[in-house]
Amino acid sequence: MGISSALGPAHEIALSSGRVRYHDTGTGSPVVFVHGLLVNADLWRGVVPGLAATGHRCLTPDWPLGSHSIPMPAADLTPTGIADLIGEFLEALDLTDVTIVANDTGGALTQILMTRRPERIGRVVLAAVDCYEIWPQPFTTLLKVAKIPGTIAPLLAPMRWRFMQRLPLGFGWLTKHDLPHEIAESFLRPARRSAAIRADLRRFAATADKGCTLAAAERFAEVDLPVLVVWSTEDKLFPMTLAERLVADLPRATLRTVDNSYTFISEDRPELLTELIVEFTRLHAAP
Repeated sequence: MGISSALGPAHEIALSSGRVRYHDTGTGSPVVFVHGLLVNADLWRGVVPGLAATGHRCLTPDWPLGSHSIPMPAADLTPTGIADLIGEFLEALDLTDVTIVANDTGGALTQILMTRRPERIGRVVLAAVDCYEIWPQPFTTLLKVAKIPGTIAPLLAPMRWRFMQRLPLGFGWLTKHDLPHEIAESFLRPARRSAAIRADLRRFAATADKGCTLAAAERFAEVDLPVLVVWSTEDKLFPMTLAERLVADLPRATLRTVDNSYTFISEDRPELLTELIVEFTRLHAAP
């Protein structure tokens, strides 16, 4: 939904299987953000201004993962299909030497993208992401139940109340600090209100399983891209061993850790995440 003005003006782009809404601000080398399940571009509102100020063009799409505003009934919303959609987005805007910044489920999709369509990518930041056997997180129960028609709306209805949003079933294990209510509503309102958005989410849920991330991991040795792995020492969902495996398996990966945060590092520690991204892009700038 992109309610935050910090993300810049909103645009829409027509891709082969539907329209994608995105925000675009700043000039310079492009950074494209990939959020996870049941969140949207607002996840990056604390990171984008700092990156734009240091000479980056920041593009924050609402990917069709349950918090988007434009339904995509004709799209292939399997994990591989969405990874290809991200690749098509880069191609449609003719973006090259792109820095991909991904979190949570978006990190799993990015791993698929890295092993299928890496040609427009210059470097990747994986900030607390699903990988290997841990997929999908964090809304595992919701995704399992979502395969049954008519179940998503009743599950999400109680999430309009703030105390429910802070439970582990909501965002309680994703953010260490309170998630502003208006942001939580930006994330949850689309699927609550739109049957078409719920249908998109159901189609994704039907195909999301660890086989996708395990298949991507089998090709990590072929990935010739600098990768920054950013992980929280207090993450409730993704143990540090996953970060260590990523760094061991990806040939050009490095690990940086943060504290005082859970999975949504862009919510809990946006300034620090911004600093790490800027440092990484400068270290691996195109010649």
